[in-house]
Amino acid sequence: MFRFLAIRFLRAVVTIALVVTFAFVVLRLSGDPARSIMGDDASPEAMAAFRREWGLDQPLWSQYIHYFAAIFQGELGRSMRGGGSALALVIGRIPATLMLTLPALLIKLAIGIPAGVYAALHRDSALDRAVMVTAVAGYTIPSFVLGLVLVQILAIWCAWLPTGGTGGLQHLILPVATLGIGGAAVLARFVRSAMLEVLGQPYIRTASAKGIPWSAVVRGHALPNAAIPTVTIVGFMVGNLIAGSVVVESVFSWPGVGNLLVVSVAARDLAVVQCILLLVAAAMVFSNLIVDFLYGFLDPRLASADPSEG
Repeated sequence: MFRFLAIRFLRAVVTIALVVTFAFVVLRLSGDPARSIMGDDASPEAMAAFRREWGLDQPLWSQYIHYFAAIFQGELGRSMRGGGSALALVIGRIPATLMLTLPALLIKLAIGIPAGVYAALHRDSALDRAVMVTAVAGYTIPSFVLGLVLVQILAIWCAWLPTGGTGGLQHLILPVATLGIGGAAVLARFVRSAMLEVLGQPYIRTASAKGIPWSAVVRGHALPNAAIPTVTIVGFMVGNLIAGSVVVESVFSWPGVGNLLVVSVAARDLAVVQCILLLVAAAMVFSNLIVDFLYGFLDPRLASADPSEG
């Protein structure tokens, strides 16, 4: 188990380094922060002074070395717009994002898993087809479209809820529903496929042939084995809590990390964007490490296998 997790941890470190490198290069090739922040009316001298202040006049390789050295010292830079700590700015937005994503995650689990299991156990029934049609619709409709539809129906036509912003509980309902419905659809499809694959295995038929009640077969054999691939998609959803809220926060003007990312990208606020991408990459990698640990717990054969094969 130790070697299994050590290999995964090494891969996680390499993955984060690659993500940081990719973000660093792309951001600096995508536009001039001096022109974006100071505007076209700024004098050449003012822009040159801005670039010197933020080290943008240095060669790209020099900026890259200084950036990585700062990361290892726990310094993620300062916001070019406000001058404050980029890390503090991002951390200040995390609670608002979690207010949306954590309830949405509970909705995904509470709806997606039971719906997928029920559809698999009643394959080709009218309810199975209804669940799958709903799941496909929820999966294919972009989150911003779903959000706008909910706003149109519940906020404009019915006038039951506000169209966006922050405030009381009513401001949470539409963005949480938008995030939760799409994720529940994805999870339902995945759980159904995993359950159908397990239900088609010989050991399921053998257990039924031995006279074991079908409910016991499902609880004791089908569900535990279907849980192994399901953990993958749930782990991805957990790791994607912050990144998955970008569009929804923009649609509903919610002051979270996703909204901050959109604003910072538009302004070429490099330190803030890099900080958010590093946070998202770390969250994804950490969730994948947890998934790998759960794999080893649910199926010890995976932990004892050769890591180079995984």
